[in-house]
Amino acid sequence: MYAVVIDVTFKDDVAAAQAELGGIVPQVSAAPGFVAGYWIALSQTKGTSVVVFESEEAAQALAQMAQSGPATMAVTTDRVEVGEVMAHA
Repeated sequence: MYAVVIDVTFKDDVAAAQAELGGIVPQVSAAPGFVAGYWIALSQTKGTSVVVFESEEAAQALAQMAQSGPATMAVTTDRVEVGEVMAHA
């Protein structure tokens, strides 16, 4: 399994970002190879997500989408990385 880790900055506030996630989460969870996803507010201005896929190819597809996607009104993407899942519980 492979995970995509995406760090973001909330430009507006957490509530606006949550509203925006309402459209993103179903789209990501419908992607081929999707296993699980977590979108986390670390503070009022920072967030991160961890999305796990069955294959590196599927993870890279989301990473490319996140890196090339348009900036939104509520969220700016700061960092996108893909890594192999070493363990899970």
